[in-house]
Amino acid sequence: MSNDETMDPDIGSKLPRGAALSWGLVKPPQRGPKREMSLSQIVETAIDIADKEGLSAVSMNRIASTLGFTAMSLYRYISSKDDLLVLMQNAACDIPIPPEDSADWRENMRIYVKSTMQVFRDHPWFGDIPITGIPITPNNLRFIDWGLRFMKDLPLNDYERMSLILLLSNYARSSGMMQRDMDRAIQAGSTPEQFNGLDYTEALKQLMKPDRFPFLYPVVMSGVYTEDSEEESPIGNDIDFGLERILDGIEQYFQAKKQQGPSDKV
Repeated sequence: MSNDETMDPDIGSKLPRGAALSWGLVKPPQRGPKREMSLSQIVETAIDIADKEGLSAVSMNRIASTLGFTAMSLYRYISSKDDLLVLMQNAACDIPIPPEDSADWRENMRIYVKSTMQVFRDHPWFGDIPITGIPITPNNLRFIDWGLRFMKDLPLNDYERMSLILLLSNYARSSGMMQRDMDRAIQAGSTPEQFNGLDYTEALKQLMKPDRFPFLYPVVMSGVYTEDSEEESPIGNDIDFGLERILDGIEQYFQAKKQQGPSDKV
């Protein structure tokens, strides 16, 4: 269906209810505390609880109590916790999009990854929600649309662009969750030295033997494995280093395509 045609009046029924709610395709309740409560209030309250206490603390009863209503009142707006989680994810992905032509493709990809990673630090619960399918909510799609925008002038087809979006998103997700877990460990009482293995350096040096770990042994003995080396890392931040190598690979890929011409495939 083109954008010029009339939208299917039953389009909301073709989406999971949580996604339909995120698109505004579900009518608000006609009865109950309509004026005193809104869908956005429910979602904002749920996110606030999850940010402070974790996803397990979020329940319809808890949200209702915080807002001063009964749980049954909430079910007029959201029929299940699964739908609520979809709305929470969508709200958490309301990431500022840079203006067009504000940076080159490489810098935009850095921003794309770092912005995605920041979601996991701002909302530690975000990574606890399993991925159940492709993104179909507005804010998720808006972010993907931006990714396609900054790749529009690269010599890539749509399949390649979407594959790169997936690559960048996966790197951001894994890196963001690793940083989130480090934050959680420190908040729970661990020190950065414990998380990075500095407290266990001497024990590892005694336990590891070169015949059993022939390649890792010299790395541990040098202090690089547990960041106990007296030398400053020449590559800087591990996450930044990994991202730059991904970007190098992307650049090499489309430079090769340019050289081979439009009729050739890499």
